[in-house]
Amino acid sequence: MTGETDLKTLLASMTPELLAGTYVFATLAPGVAQPEGVEAVMVFREREGVTLIVDEEKAIAAALTASFRCRMVTLNIHSSLEAVGFLAAITTRLAAAGMGVNPVSAFYHDHLFVPADRAGEALELLVGLAAENRS
Repeated sequence: MTGETDLKTLLASMTPELLAGTYVFATLAPGVAQPEGVEAVMVFREREGVTLIVDEEKAIAAALTASFRCRMVTLNIHSSLEAVGFLAAITTRLAAAGMGVNPVSAFYHDHLFVPADRAGEALELLVGLAAENRS
């Protein structure tokens, strides 16, 4: 299963879902192990260190250096990793509202990490974008 590539279909068919919980982006210096009990939603390795997206409470409990308090929105459509313009359309809509977003693409879905205090607004904008593309 390769996922959807048609931009109009992707936008019209997505069903954004605001997931429970608040997340943060945490960082570990090179060579530092991930603390036990801290299960990351995402792990990315860079030369400067390892980035984890983790539950805020678990990050605090593990004394991790963290920033960007956010909520996760899952777009709930199996988008192809080769789809063109899907995240660009979404991030453009959020940017027009003055909202930063950190998108993460996985095999089945795209996920957006949006500012925690604007998560409801982000969801409304995305639902509206989907509706516009259905007409």
